[in-house]
Amino acid sequence: MPILLFLIDTSASMNQRTYLGTTYLDIAKGAVEIFMKLRARDPASRGDRYMLVTFDDPPYGVKAGWKENHATFMSELKNLQASGLTTLGNALRAAFDLLNLNRLVSGIDNYGQGRNPFFLEPSVIITITDGNKLTHSSGVPDELHLPLNSPLPGSELTKEPFRWDQRLFALVLRLPGAAVPDSEQLGSVPSDESAITQMCEVTGGRSYCVRTQRMLNQCLESLVQKVLSGVVINFEKTGPDPPPVGEDGLVDPARPLSSFSPQPWHSCHKLIYVRPNPKTGVPVGHWPIPESFWPDQNSPTLPPRSAHPVVRFSCVDCEPMVIDKLPFDKYELEPSPLTQYILERKSPHMCWQVFVNCSGKHSDVAQPFGYLKASTTLTCVNLFVMPYNYPVLLPLLDDLFKVHKLKPNLKWRQAFEIYLKSMPPYFLPPLKKALRMMGAPNLISDNMDCGLSYSVISYLKKLSQQAKIESDRMIVSVGKKPPQETGIKVKNHSSTLSLAHRRDFKQLLQGITGEVPLRLNDVNFKEFAGFQIALLNKDVKPQAYRNAYDIPRQNLLDQVTRMRSNLLKTTQKLIRGQDEDYLHSIPVGQMGNYQEYLKMMPSPLREIDPDQPKRLHTFGNPFKQDKKGMMIDEADEFVTGPQNKKRANPGEPSSGSAPKRRRSMSPLLRRPQTPPIITNHVLGKGPTVVSNQHGLIKPIPLHKGECHTIIGCQVCDGVTPQADSDVISDSISQTASGDHMTRDERTVS
Repeated sequence: MPILLFLIDTSASMNQRTYLGTTYLDIAKGAVEIFMKLRARDPASRGDRYMLVTFDDPPYGVKAGWKENHATFMSELKNLQASGLTTLGNALRAAFDLLNLNRLVSGIDNYGQGRNPFFLEPSVIITITDGNKLTHSSGVPDELHLPLNSPLPGSELTKEPFRWDQRLFALVLRLPGAAVPDSEQLGSVPSDESAITQMCEVTGGRSYCVRTQRMLNQCLESLVQKVLSGVVINFEKTGPDPPPVGEDGLVDPARPLSSFSPQPWHSCHKLIYVRPNPKTGVPVGHWPIPESFWPDQNSPTLPPRSAHPVVRFSCVDCEPMVIDKLPFDKYELEPSPLTQYILERKSPHMCWQVFVNCSGKHSDVAQPFGYLKASTTLTCVNLFVMPYNYPVLLPLLDDLFKVHKLKPNLKWRQAFEIYLKSMPPYFLPPLKKALRMMGAPNLISDNMDCGLSYSVISYLKKLSQQAKIESDRMIVSVGKKPPQETGIKVKNHSSTLSLAHRRDFKQLLQGITGEVPLRLNDVNFKEFAGFQIALLNKDVKPQAYRNAYDIPRQNLLDQVTRMRSNLLKTTQKLIRGQDEDYLHSIPVGQMGNYQEYLKMMPSPLREIDPDQPKRLHTFGNPFKQDKKGMMIDEADEFVTGPQNKKRANPGEPSSGSAPKRRRSMSPLLRRPQTPPIITNHVLGKGPTVVSNQHGLIKPIPLHKGECHTIIGCQVCDGVTPQADSDVISDSISQTASGDHMTRDERTVS
């Protein structure tokens, strides 16, 4: 089941247009669709799994992972937008982490137990980018660096972030913006010179420098052919070069030996094909490739392994050894300088043994575990994987079946025990399985262990549990959108004094808000240290512009008027883009919602005088009054506050304790009028209020029934003229303040 992961560059530079009239991002989307159509021609594509990763900050860069279906993949691909930085290193690390999620849970890497080529998840990472400079939040790096602080558990067991069944390919788009003469030549597409090329070569892949649409189609067809099941191995030569051969394949002593300078075939970083079983579709194998260390039961930890095993081959010819019924694994090598050199020797019987350094019990000795051999038809080179130190084991097994007839003597058993002790312990389970298939199931006792310490085994189990939790967490986070910023952070790129610390900051602020003319030569908008443009109402989404087609037809003239006023700054506005009329235009259903307005108001300061009665707002009802803190005296004057305050004497100065007027002077007192008669009634009886002090009002009898029903009164069930009430209160106020008037001025008709 191959995994095809597309890593799409979504940096802002992908918005540049090519001579085709489309952007680089559009070309990348089209390339993915063309690849999927070409891949669908292969019947083996039914088990493909597609993933999509972008350059967005983790974990938002993963758009389609392990659980997303094909429809989700296509939907996320079409909705991609280019607006970020070229964070290629972080994006590659996120892609590798996504692929490595379930490896510890499934035990596919088999740490400390040998490398099984038939335990694999073949993955092809196809990166489509424009090859521009790498950028991140702290600058522009010159080289590609993958962050090593991976949160995935167990990542410390492998030196590299990738595995040997994961290969990286890059389509670097170099399409020009203007059409050029068609000078394209048919042939192989060259590699690109960007920073990702070296990373591709390390993983066993390559990059393509795409300059035209035709080259892009050619590269996609090449990539489809590279979706193969296999693992990458480093082959390195050890020992002297083989003697030269002639055209007939025989050794020619007359030909000079090759120079001691390194040749391309001395070190190859290539794939070996792991063919699946045609019946089950799952690769089947028997023998692992040895580890580069000897497992020690006393070691509390495992040394980290490299992603690609280093397999050394010796150019000394040997005889290929095979016995009946003993299983072996056969893997075909990808075309490389090594395979080309072996095939040029034209020797189908040539056999070169392969080793892994430090795999034996003694670090200075490494025993062979297989050999390289050309096919009989000289069309390919195969890697045969056998039991560890097979030149010793195969003669013993041949004697067991042909000489001893499955009844070995003591000498044979001693030789077999010596071999088992020199073999890495993780070869015991496959050897027992092979002997069972051959008909000798009881040669190896069941009490032999795998060679790992108890602490290592418990640590691997703990890592498996942690990896399962991390896998579930990452799977849930796939598809989440990054949160929208409610403010725009402005960084300070200047070493000068910030505007906020200037003495004329208020004048500058008034110029920015439009209250006074703006002095552009005094303002540098890049000097706002730590300034943040935010929205007061978090429920309102930031919107820089408004679509003109969203404005109703009947509001066009009004909108044009507001736009003109905003442009010319003819009025003082609190918010740019709005005028006073717009600020006070709210729906009718929200006009009486005063409680919501109070919630947004800041808490008021405490009163200086704690005895002062609490004021009530009169929103919606101008006649609403606090009746608990009020009283009405005999003169119909409203007095608030405590009632134990006494009035000032007429002889005292009027500046300190004299109460202020509650009402304005009545118009009747400003012009000479006929003196009216004032009386105070108590339950309809005669005059009862007489003042002995000088200057106070002297009551004059007034017939009952001359009151008018306008304002409530304590005398005649309620009514006294409005004008009379005004006069009474004004007269009392003037008398209390020490003003002396004549009798004619004090009497009012």
